[in-house]
Amino acid sequence: MVKAPQIRTALGAALAAALGVPAFAQDRFDLPADCAAYVSIQSRDCTVSHLFTCESDAEGHQHRVDFDRDGMTYLGEIDGETQWISSYSPRSGSTATLLSGAADPASFSELLARGLDGFDFSTISNVFGETHHVGEDRLTGEVEVIDGVSLQVTNFVATAYDSGGAVIYRSEGQEYINADWRTFIGGLRIVTVDGAASETDGRPAAFDFPGDAGFLTTRPQFGCDTVLSMLEARP
Repeated sequence: MVKAPQIRTALGAALAAALGVPAFAQDRFDLPADCAAYVSIQSRDCTVSHLFTCESDAEGHQHRVDFDRDGMTYLGEIDGETQWISSYSPRSGSTATLLSGAADPASFSELLARGLDGFDFSTISNVFGETHHVGEDRLTGEVEVIDGVSLQVTNFVATAYDSGGAVIYRSEGQEYINADWRTFIGGLRIVTVDGAASETDGRPAAFDFPGDAGFLTTRPQFGCDTVLSMLEARP
């Protein structure tokens, strides 16, 4: 029997109040006492993300929490090499953690040094079971400055397989990295499932730092009208 991964108690308890709470009802994301955020990212897909670390984390680990206009959508933890350690999707209740023994662990250091990093690892989820992830990230050599922040551009491709080897989805597109923050930031992505492709634009639009008015807000500022229009257009 697969046990559901557990979010660290102190962090989970502090975040519990935010789960399912509409963004308009909770204007600011409150971190646990031992945690500190260093940037809030407003993206074009009606999402605001906060990157933070906690004193009780393993060295180099950090977290990301995402909000859309209706509340929290994602909570994840990565290590210093950007390996996917754990994630939680509050609306579905699904959790996922990294399985040990990766054939090719993700390596942010290798990406910076060589301009290319392949990965081949598996995760285990309480909802979806075991998933095998294979792909690569590649630096394009381009640098974009968005809201005063310099970001290196990457191209990526990733395929996810179920425990039987069948393709669950294929994802490809363009993202960004910040070498100082040792993290990936979303971009343009095409996801193909059962032959049907969908495109999303998660590129950053604004960055807020401690002291800025938008720091730790739960209110996304960009793309929400577009998202709403797309939803209204569906039959």
